[in-house]
Amino acid sequence: MTKDLLINFLIILFPIFLAHVIYLVKYVYRLKAIKGWFLAVFPILSLVLCMLFPVVTEEDFVWDLRWIPFILGGLYGGYRLGMILIVITLLIRYLTGGESGFYVACITFPFIGVSLFFISKYYLKISVAKKIVVGIALTFLVHILTDFVSTQLFGLTIGISLWKQYFFIQVIGIVIVIILWEVIIANFQVLEKLVKAEKLQIVSHLAASISHEVRNPLTVTRGYIQMLSEDVSPQTKVKYATIALQELDRATDVINDYLTFASICPENRERLRISAEIKEVVNSIKPLASKNGIELKVSIFADEAYYIVGESKKFQQSLFNIIKNGIESMSEGVLSLHVFHVAATIQIKIQDQGIGMSQEQIDRLGEPYFTTKNTGTGLGMMVTYSVIKSMDGMIYVSSEQGKGTCFSLNLPIHSYESN
Repeated sequence: MTKDLLINFLIILFPIFLAHVIYLVKYVYRLKAIKGWFLAVFPILSLVLCMLFPVVTEEDFVWDLRWIPFILGGLYGGYRLGMILIVITLLIRYLTGGESGFYVACITFPFIGVSLFFISKYYLKISVAKKIVVGIALTFLVHILTDFVSTQLFGLTIGISLWKQYFFIQVIGIVIVIILWEVIIANFQVLEKLVKAEKLQIVSHLAASISHEVRNPLTVTRGYIQMLSEDVSPQTKVKYATIALQELDRATDVINDYLTFASICPENRERLRISAEIKEVVNSIKPLASKNGIELKVSIFADEAYYIVGESKKFQQSLFNIIKNGIESMSEGVLSLHVFHVAATIQIKIQDQGIGMSQEQIDRLGEPYFTTKNTGTGLGMMVTYSVIKSMDGMIYVSSEQGKGTCFSLNLPIHSYESN
């Protein structure tokens, strides 16, 4: 009897374990908040499983631990869930047979259910210790009421030895379940606070980054505009105006990077021919490579046309950011860009011969306000990671300090045409 009751108790723990796993998955994958009604599934599931797999079935009684999910479901879920549990309990009890036992259930479950409606209003506000006391008291009340109704109203005989085992296991069970549920709830609250803290940290980093990077060029621009009012030659005024415009362009670039990062999802998704997009980026960055004495080595499909889906401007900006970082990390040498067709994906490999990165730096790539350069905000790599992710792609980075870094961009192929 005791062994079977313990197995019945494990049936109650199984749905609680599922609830914990679902919340952890929600946190890890940043899923939307789980609705309140979804949590009601778990006490209902526990109740149904307990009644479908009872410990002992007699002529008038079906012994199981249904009272544990019934009581806790009513206490934590309120009157709506309590009504559902009453209906389910009586329906299953009717179908399992035993006329006298069914009538006992018709009296005891509604009575306890109504009591739970009033207690549940205050239950969630009290301490864990008081919740345990309330749970034990309700279990005791359930057994007193069931014993009275069974013996006094229907003349049923209940073995005292079986009754003791049943009572003590239910008390132990309800204490354990209350503690487990409170621990799980506390864990969920901590996880939610961590998510909020991470979001606030990102916002603070971005705010600090934007204010710092925009303030510098604006300060320089203001200084040169003031100098334009001085008595200087026309050539000097042109020089001052040019520098002021360049600084304003730099401030605009920082703001555009931020806006690109903020709007992760492409606004205008379209079919992009991978070779054409890469050639456009290479042509735009060649002057920078030549200025820094870097040779660009590019290998793209010659007779095949592979297409991906995304927004052209943002995709090109992502590639531009990676190549630009590679060029700036090198004093000389070759930066190679190769495109491969691997299964159902296009792989773009960008290999530089720069200073390289440590594993810790690689792990932090894409974080707000993190950069391996002496100057910069890290917004460029944030943009790159966000855009590639929005295109259902992945970025893999390998690096060796002193030898260079390799970025591998894997993007799903949308369509293919043979020239």
